[in-house]
Amino acid sequence: IGRCIDASTDLSYYDRNRNTLYEGLTKCGFTCQKPEGAFYLFMKSPIEDDKEFANIAKKYNILIVPGSTFMCSGFVRIAYCVSYETVVNSLPKFEMLAKELGLK
Repeated sequence: IGRCIDASTDLSYYDRNRNTLYEGLTKCGFTCQKPEGAFYLFMKSPIEDDKEFANIAKKYNILIVPGSTFMCSGFVRIAYCVSYETVVNSLPKFEMLAKELGLK
């Protein structure tokens, strides 16, 4: 979009969000594929049913999309095109989710 309006795009914003989210999730015991582009991170569902995992996450106000929606069963998609504050504030919630599922 930046090129269309003759403006530059600061991708470091997304790098910071991606790195913070990836490091936080792996520290909690989740298995993730570190993205190289886009604004989404795919995380392996710690339970077999990715839709059920997404529903459990809602208890912690975590909104994730089941990977089966994208023909990627067993994973969930997490958007990190949000404010840095949102990413940071989500990490304690992911930690609680990990504890509930026995990852920590």
